[in-house]
Amino acid sequence: MQSKLISNDLTITLNHYGAELCSVKNNNGIEFIWQAQKDVWARHAPVLFPIVGKLKDNFFVYENKRYELPQHGFARDMEFEAFEKTPNAITFQLQSNNETKLNFPFDFVFQIKYILSGTELITEYRILNTSDEILFASLGAHPGFNCPILPKEEFEDYYLEFEKDNFAITKLNNGLRTDATSNLQLNNKKLFLKTEMFDNDALVFENSQINSVSLCSSRSSHKITLKCKNWPYFGLWTKKGNDKFVCLEPWCGIADHEATKNELSKKDGIIQIDAGKDFNAQFSLIFS
Repeated sequence: MQSKLISNDLTITLNHYGAELCSVKNNNGIEFIWQAQKDVWARHAPVLFPIVGKLKDNFFVYENKRYELPQHGFARDMEFEAFEKTPNAITFQLQSNNETKLNFPFDFVFQIKYILSGTELITEYRILNTSDEILFASLGAHPGFNCPILPKEEFEDYYLEFEKDNFAITKLNNGLRTDATSNLQLNNKKLFLKTEMFDNDALVFENSQINSVSLCSSRSSHKITLKCKNWPYFGLWTKKGNDKFVCLEPWCGIADHEATKNELSKKDGIIQIDAGKDFNAQFSLIFS
């Protein structure tokens, strides 16, 4: 099942399965979101919950019990309930149940609200702890954007525009974080895209380095800007060898370190939510 949000500038389509953004089209019919080509990458913009990234050996330990979770958690593969729908906003909700507790032993309500205003799409997240103990969780966004946006352009016609010229990148080993870092030095705040940039997996930014980034074309005026102030982690990714899309990913949570002991309560970047309390985060996308 799908729902649409419509403004004077954009038409947004959302899948109830995974509460996933699956289309953003402007009035000229230009599609900004990657269309989940199965032989390349069969997703559009998956929601990451209750973990972000990969767990070491695909499990965590909580209160001396082992639980297994796949990369990025289970929310992206579950049906959400939709409610509070208006022409320009909709809220999706996922509640804990017997199925989720097999792999994640907490009571929660996870809500995602999409708000469309002109050319801007705001995404708001809320995790409510409905239990009488601390809830440990992570969340993140993984939107994939057509790159190139226009059919006559190429992947390498595009660049990412940041707010500064220098960043520290965490190196990964089989999807897990290492102690090694590299320096990413830009020219005039621009990072021109090349497929080989992603040969060793995602570019991972820790320590709240990214507040805003724009995907821009050197051959047309189309641009996508993602604003994510106060998100502690960020990822840039595309599939190795791909020249059709790129993902810009704000995260409240991060993959395990390769030396982790798998204890969920001590996981790097984990969010701790007290009983009866909630956690909120938001980011926005501007399409032009």
